[in-house]
Amino acid sequence: MTSSTTINKGESPGSDKFASNVLHQEILGSRRFSNYLWGTIVSLGATGFLLSGISSYLKINLLPFSNPTQLIFVPQGLVMGLYGSAGLLLALYLWLVILWDVGGGYNDFNRESGVVKIFRWGFPGKNRRIEIDFPTEDVQSVRVNIKEGLNPRRALYLRAKGRRDIPLTRVGQPLSLKELEIQGAELARFLGVPLEGL
Repeated sequence: MTSSTTINKGESPGSDKFASNVLHQEILGSRRFSNYLWGTIVSLGATGFLLSGISSYLKINLLPFSNPTQLIFVPQGLVMGLYGSAGLLLALYLWLVILWDVGGGYNDFNRESGVVKIFRWGFPGKNRRIEIDFPTEDVQSVRVNIKEGLNPRRALYLRAKGRRDIPLTRVGQPLSLKELEIQGAELARFLGVPLEGL
């Protein structure tokens, strides 16, 4: 699931019915199942390669399921050790990205206060918190970007006055066309702007 939407209800002036005033969308960042899966696979594989390289050097079996002491250290054990070290660095990167939840955040559209707030977590540093605030009157349209092929891209963008298009959906696995259309239509209806690109 890419995002969850919460609509807070409030009584709108001049209306008998309750109307939604706030649309809040949680955006899933790096803490998705696929990243946990790849982090685990890379960690286990890299540890196996590194232990094989160390076993071939020390001539002591450090792996319970094979006997790498039979490997000649130069070049086989050395190469396995290098692959293991590189794999552990990649695994460390994956686990840190998951820990920092890079790309996670929320989109908050508040008609009551007239403010749109887009928030994302980035990499540690001075730009760790990425926040964009602007008035709802500046929103011109919701744009759907669909690109098919080997590297498909399906995303929603917010077009606002004086700004570049602001991405609203997560990076990574593309949304299904149905989900993209539903989210885009819901947001365009909520903000009272046209939906472009479909």
